Amino acid sequence: MTYSRILGTGSYLPETVMTNAMLAERIETSDEWIVSRTGIRARHIAAEDQKTSDLAYLAAQRALESAGLQPADLDLIIVATTTPDMVFPSTASILQEKLGIPGVPAFDVQAVCAGFVYALATANGYIKSGMAKNVLVVGAEVMSRLLDWGDRRTCVLFGDGAGAVVVGPSDEPGILHAKLAADGRYRDILKTEAQIIGGEVEGTPYLHMDGPAVFKFAVKALSDIAEKTLAEAGVPQDSVDWLVPHQANIRIIEATAKHLQLSMEKVIVTLPEQGNTSAASIPLAFDHAVRQGRIQRGQTVLMEGIGGGFAWGALLLRF
Repeated sequence: MTYSRILGTGSYLPETVMTNAMLAERIETSDEWIVSRTGIRARHIAAEDQKTSDLAYLAAQRALESAGLQPADLDLIIVATTTPDMVFPSTASILQEKLGIPGVPAFDVQAVCAGFVYALATANGYIKSGMAKNVLVVGAEVMSRLLDWGDRRTCVLFGDGAGAVVVGPSDEPGILHAKLAADGRYRDILKTEAQIIGGEVEGTPYLHMDGPAVFKFAVKALSDIAEKTLAEAGVPQDSVDWLVPHQANIRIIEATAKHLQLSMEKVIVTLPEQGNTSAASIPLAFDHAVRQGRIQRGQTVLMEGIGGGFAWGALLLRF
């Protein structure tokens, strides 16, 4: 049987950094207020001429280099994003052109902050079925473009960035199990509802979030799906070496880790310096920890994320 495993990782963060102090000059807030409620101290903001595909391209290059592969070795490109370059074509297709590999299938996955888990689970299915060999999976976002910078409930939370992995075939299990879920009944809690009709933008183009409702739902959903993923994979909780959660809010991360009886020393946290980068947050955190030498080959890693929809999921892998 063919399995899939992560061959290489990469990431990219825009050069511009916006600190809480800088935000406090624009809106009524403070570093203490933001940190105490979210754990965030700064976030990266894409330049005006940078698009999602630009961030994705730089992360993809680093992941390919890490894997020891060239773009021509890829059989499939999947990009998880909430902030595509345009309505269509897909950001994955634009990334394919930038990589110079015409003909390689490419498509986007839209599951907001759970997008990378959805995309990685999809790549796993393609490889295990024999439909693809080497798959590039990217989570990339320019969330700053969806923010109302006068709304301190949302503008303090999000940042821009991209993370990528190259997944390939293996004789031994790499991706052990994935479990995905969604519930559209909660779509109004976290959304950007605008759409283009007749050349005009209809609906609010800014991100809307009911923070308390999201927190309440997220902690239970993430804890439950993580437990089910481990149980279905037959892996005990104490065998998990690292938890790489979606970087949304430090309180959610801490609550989930506590529920799984995992010490925060086993949790990868990049939230303070990056904020919530939606679909990019898990691969950004994963690449960061790999390059630090914290996550090492042979270790067991649990990834989990939840985003608008609600859509959520968990994925267990042996790196």
